[in-house]
Amino acid sequence: MARRVAEVLETGEHLLVQAGTGTGKSLGYLVPAMVHAVSSGERAVVSTATLALQRQIMVKDAPLAADAVAQASGTRPSVALLKGWQNYACLHRVEGGYPEQEDPGSLFSAASATTRRAGAGATASLGEQVVRLREWVQQTSTGDRDDLVPGVSDRAWAQVSVTRAECLGPTCPLRSECFPERARAAAAEADLVVTNHAMLGVAASGNSAVLPEHQVLVVDEAHELADRVRSQGTVALSAALVARVAATARRLAGVLVGELEEAGQALQAALAALPDGRLAEGLPEALRSALVLVDAAARQVLTEVRDKAKENGPAGEQAGSLAIARTAVSDLVDAVERMSGDSVALRKDVAWCERPNRGQDPPRLVLAPIEVAGSVADSLLEGRAAVLTSATLQLGGSFEPMARQLGLTLSPRPWDGMDVGTPFDYARQGILYTPTHLPRPRQGVSQEALEEMLALAVASGGGMLGLFSSRRGAEEAAALLRERTDLPVYAQGEDQLPSLVAAFAQDDAACLVGSLSLWQGVDVPGRTCRLVVMDRIPFPRPDDPVAQARAEAVDAAGGNGFMSVSATQAALLLAQGAGRLIRRVEDRGVVAVLDPRLRTARYGSYLARTMPRLWPTSEREVVLGALRRLGRS
Repeated sequence: MARRVAEVLETGEHLLVQAGTGTGKSLGYLVPAMVHAVSSGERAVVSTATLALQRQIMVKDAPLAADAVAQASGTRPSVALLKGWQNYACLHRVEGGYPEQEDPGSLFSAASATTRRAGAGATASLGEQVVRLREWVQQTSTGDRDDLVPGVSDRAWAQVSVTRAECLGPTCPLRSECFPERARAAAAEADLVVTNHAMLGVAASGNSAVLPEHQVLVVDEAHELADRVRSQGTVALSAALVARVAATARRLAGVLVGELEEAGQALQAALAALPDGRLAEGLPEALRSALVLVDAAARQVLTEVRDKAKENGPAGEQAGSLAIARTAVSDLVDAVERMSGDSVALRKDVAWCERPNRGQDPPRLVLAPIEVAGSVADSLLEGRAAVLTSATLQLGGSFEPMARQLGLTLSPRPWDGMDVGTPFDYARQGILYTPTHLPRPRQGVSQEALEEMLALAVASGGGMLGLFSSRRGAEEAAALLRERTDLPVYAQGEDQLPSLVAAFAQDDAACLVGSLSLWQGVDVPGRTCRLVVMDRIPFPRPDDPVAQARAEAVDAAGGNGFMSVSATQAALLLAQGAGRLIRRVEDRGVVAVLDPRLRTARYGSYLARTMPRLWPTSEREVVLGALRRLGRS
């Protein structure tokens, strides 16, 4: 792998590298990237999807690689860590230069469906967390949120941070000590910069300045890049958000917001009249009219806030308050402008109405890009060599689907794919069990599938990671396990996910069940995780607006939308889910997919080729016997 990566960096081409768990792939790209950087002067950017891998690279792998390169070349490459602006504490805010936030984080962070993990310290009161944060800021040399252990809630962190748009920039009295500015200055001088996929998403959306100039891009956990870029390009709008923006402008800038509040009420009425689901024919006229009202009112408020800022001066007493108000209203204007455009009609974006939190929250309008390959190709790949690696890049035995998703087929530079193999003997270490006697999955998890899961968990004596396609399915599984066994059961949603995984890892009789957040990234080596159960093939929901629109686009171009979108996504998740089982050469266990279609459907072989090559069987007693032996070992 290292030799091939070195060749690609010299030729400026693109390379997909599938490298399984345990291959040491981070060293396989870090060493040649560092050698290239010190010999050519061309900076490399390395991006990861998870905090755990980012920390592993910074603390362990990059120093090890730098030592090796220094010994061989006589020059030690410099490495810097770069994150988004709001990941760093703002000294000016800590010293009272900004008002306290009433809402956690950015008002528009709701566009992303994910919530940041709060550390164990988040159980303390908001006041206690903020006091600890202020003490920590006086001691830290980085201001990086992830260096704070235990962590704090989003709401507490919002009291010590600002977004890039809210920053006072050159007029800030503490600019010379600014943590994010210092991080960016270090990145601009480093040979290798470690960042994350969210930053790549920002760059792909047109803000390339968030990253330093670089000629080499390495993307680890590359199978997640397209979704992260799409998430950065997704915007959401609700009447509640309009009301919060209006309240922010009134409180921090002292401007009149009556018309904006009335426009928000009109938006509420228009959204309330819509059912959940995709707006395939575009936005209804009533909704468009409401957006026109919100747009006009928001632009008027923005003008008044900017006028106030001019009167106050760039470093006046209200500068921080006005910066927050300006950013909130400006983000609202940008969101409404995009939603009012013709991107849905042009099949560039897909729009839908949803009521989050299982329908308990008010309706909101969401807009997301259908495809991101073009923006990845134009903004991230153009003009530089790129190495994209993951344990799962071959889908159905081919690199072509992932190459299309990641924009490599649109780049003028040639691309290649290579599989460096795995140190694991999957056929000897694990079993792939597909119980063909179960019924074809319908809506929800069938009672037969739940009973099969129970039998497997009992035979194994616990040690089960249950991966379900819905939160409700996971809850039903947890309830059944608790009712019919004495096994310790941990369920997603009952505590912070890292805490649940840690508790599961410490007890080899425990079971951990959850939905899609557990399918990727869970690393529990050893006999603790000796059984992985998946309730069904994880196809996108039939009513998933993005998947629908993507499949229609493929069909319209003469392709097979089901195979290109639904089967590809399912193959990726199946491979990732099955990959939770074997993490070391000593690991043994069973992956059970409680969906007979994996064996009986025409597309089953395509999906199976993507998964680790475990020994396949549909013999129930063989599997139960193997699990009983594992449970006793």
